[in-house]
Amino acid sequence: GVCSHPRNQGLEARMPPCHGCFGFFKKERHEPMPPRGETQEQARKRIRKQTSMIVEPGQSLCDTAGASLPEEFKRQISNEARSNAFLFDVNVTEELVHGGGACEKCVCGESAKSKDVEDMGPPKYDDFAYQPLFESVNVVDVPWTRLPELEKGVSVSSLTGPAGGSRKAVIVEPWVLRQLAERAISDVEHFLRPGHLAQLAKIMQDPEASDNDKFTANNLLQNAVIASKGILPGCQDTGTAICLGKKGQFVWTDEEDEMHLSHGIYDAYTKRNLRYSQVSPVSMFAEKNTKCNLPAQFDIYAAKGNEYKFMFMAKGGGSANKTYLFQQTKALLNPKSLEAFIAEKVVTLGTSACPPYHLAIVIGGLSAELCLKTVKLASARYLDDLPTSGNDHGRAYRDTKWEEKVLKMCHGFGIGAQYGGKYFVHDVRVIRMPRHGASCPVAIGVSCSADRQVLAKITDHGVFIEELERNPARFLERVGPRASIGGQAVAVDLNRPMKDILGTLSRYPIKTRLSLTGTIVVARDIAHAKLAERLETEGTLPDYMGAHVVYYAGPAKTPDGYASGSFG
Repeated sequence: GVCSHPRNQGLEARMPPCHGCFGFFKKERHEPMPPRGETQEQARKRIRKQTSMIVEPGQSLCDTAGASLPEEFKRQISNEARSNAFLFDVNVTEELVHGGGACEKCVCGESAKSKDVEDMGPPKYDDFAYQPLFESVNVVDVPWTRLPELEKGVSVSSLTGPAGGSRKAVIVEPWVLRQLAERAISDVEHFLRPGHLAQLAKIMQDPEASDNDKFTANNLLQNAVIASKGILPGCQDTGTAICLGKKGQFVWTDEEDEMHLSHGIYDAYTKRNLRYSQVSPVSMFAEKNTKCNLPAQFDIYAAKGNEYKFMFMAKGGGSANKTYLFQQTKALLNPKSLEAFIAEKVVTLGTSACPPYHLAIVIGGLSAELCLKTVKLASARYLDDLPTSGNDHGRAYRDTKWEEKVLKMCHGFGIGAQYGGKYFVHDVRVIRMPRHGASCPVAIGVSCSADRQVLAKITDHGVFIEELERNPARFLERVGPRASIGGQAVAVDLNRPMKDILGTLSRYPIKTRLSLTGTIVVARDIAHAKLAERLETEGTLPDYMGAHVVYYAGPAKTPDGYASGSFG
């Protein structure tokens, strides 16, 4: 406000709203704000000429403005005065100390109404507003299937809540969690969401898609049809089992939720033709396969209400390896820098995680680990219910404009669905999050062509699981026969000498489709480690490594009567 006392007339100071002439704001310090037409330095020089004043608690500034105080008192304020006084800095050496009395002669009491006054004081308790970081504001339609066979283990009891009133408590038997987890993992290994399959069919119908785009999409649809028979899983890497749960406060279990859910995951992996990918460290360098794909990853959160909500995911190593964290700064947060950064980093994802991808980018985050967790959830479209705008309180939101921008960018890379073309990604999610002012983490991640997630929930109305597509063949019917894919594959006989095979390959450009016939060697990480060990100790490799091509793969369990389990 502007002090009306003759001595201080024209001195405009930045100050918080008046609370008993600043008695509320004890010991807060603020810089003077010069009047219009006067620089900060000019204001300081003028103020230095003024007499410093000490005002005791209960007095008003203007009542003592003309007081002449000895120099020795200027810096000697009693402890009592210090504990009740508001300090207003005028320069490095002088202080105006204003007590708790209301000043009737000053207009500072109206300062809260002035647009020119910035509230520099501490927030009042009445200003508190809780803002959920992940706020669900957009409805996402989920097709649910009821599981009546599990509802025998769910009961409802009426209780009195902490705030009074009757509440329904949902009581869940342990075997319900076990069987729900088994059903969820079994489903995601053999079935996909209809939205994902529709995106594959869209590639087949897009005139801008390359022949290789269409070839890949067609093969992925054919693969989904085979997997839906329930014998061979859709991918050789049947993943790490991940379970995210939100457990309402009025859901009661026997407190061993992770154990029962783990048992169900164990059942799914041991009963079905899935791969055991988890290795346990016996020592720093020695490892042993757990032979059941456990342990699983659990993130179970407390929530309000009486519902137990789940997302189950089977996350393969290929897509997990394409999760990146970049520690950036505020300098990234402008359109030109951000676009260049995303273009540079996303192209490095390459094709080893089996595109077309569901790409997720998270900008910001209260910590590095939260940023990474958010990118994984976003790639699974778990955060599609977020708002599409931010606010003053720090909520995360989806930036749909940047999603469109990045999608167009990815379609222009030329990488395509693994072998050149348009469809490097199906879609993009860009999440903007609050951050510490000194940090700006950025995470990039993908969900691959084995896009395996399923939702489930236990409520007072029953047990439900998300309905995945059980008839993927209907998407192939939309796009017509495979013969519609242009181009011819080049036949290569792998039983010929390696020199001849290499000569054939050298005649064709990258992106040429091949039809391979003959003997191949299958080897993955463990085999490569053994070969490297032999090369180091003996200086040689087995003859077959030079005579045949190597298929980098690790098949899943072989079903009875089959030559192999799922490959690739």
